[in-house]
Amino acid sequence: MRKYLFGTGLITAVMGGITLLRGLRSEDRFTWRVGLAWLSWAISLALVIGTIVDVRRASMGKLIDTDSPIAPKAEKIFRRSLRQ
Repeated sequence: MRKYLFGTGLITAVMGGITLLRGLRSEDRFTWRVGLAWLSWAISLALVIGTIVDVRRASMGKLIDTDSPIAPKAEKIFRRSLRQ
């Protein structure tokens, strides 16, 4: 569980969300640029969560989609989890 919670992608997504929340405190209006920033953050968070799910499935030996960024490494991840 620790390797998922302290992954650089998740930390980056959380810090980006904190930055966006701090920006909402100011007196500035909500513009389309702020909306795009929130959309970008949501997409980044979804990609991080999807990667975590794929790594977990690969370490358990389950099949993952071929469009996943870790698809070429899935067998290597499974062998590494067997050794541990």
